[in-house]
Amino acid sequence: MINHYSCYVIIVFIHRALLSEPIRKIKLFIASSLDCYISREDRSIDWLFTDDDYGYLEFYNSIDTVLMGRKTYDIALEFEQYPFKGKKCNVFSKNPMAKKKDQDVEFISDIIQFVKHLIRSKGKDIWLVGGSDIISIFLNASLIDEVIFSIHPIVLAKGIPLFRNIQRQLDLKLIKSSSYQSGLIQSHYEIKDDMHLKTI
Repeated sequence: MINHYSCYVIIVFIHRALLSEPIRKIKLFIASSLDCYISREDRSIDWLFTDDDYGYLEFYNSIDTVLMGRKTYDIALEFEQYPFKGKKCNVFSKNPMAKKKDQDVEFISDIIQFVKHLIRSKGKDIWLVGGSDIISIFLNASLIDEVIFSIHPIVLAKGIPLFRNIQRQLDLKLIKSSSYQSGLIQSHYEIKDDMHLKTI
């Protein structure tokens, strides 16, 4: 017969076991101009370098899930080849009936609750693709673990900014920095954040 104390011990054990499970990392892997734009005003990205891999394939193989906003997904649909084939794609949109191009696409309306559940599910790391509105929501909610910036040696002067409405200071720890002959600089940072929601 199980008494009240035994039940308490079992509950504590289960709670600790759940907390000890590894939490998947969310990584922002993104390119920008030197003046911190991620696209032109018309959302075109014709200025991005395509002469090298710039670590993309290695990063792509390290993730199995991609997250993005509806506008970023719509741009991806315009590509000749769908860029997220073989990955679980979660698109944040208020319209659950939005157009799909791949069976692994799911449209999500409640961003924070969905992501807090996602990071505790089994799988590889998670790629936050963009765009800037979604990036800001994630940063303000302390949901990004690492950022990998590929800074292109170009000043666009106008465009869609990398960040919008960031509400507080964020400190970063440099993990790695690489430079290329093209002039592109890629910097990999860990976000040092004491307010991380993943501890909740």
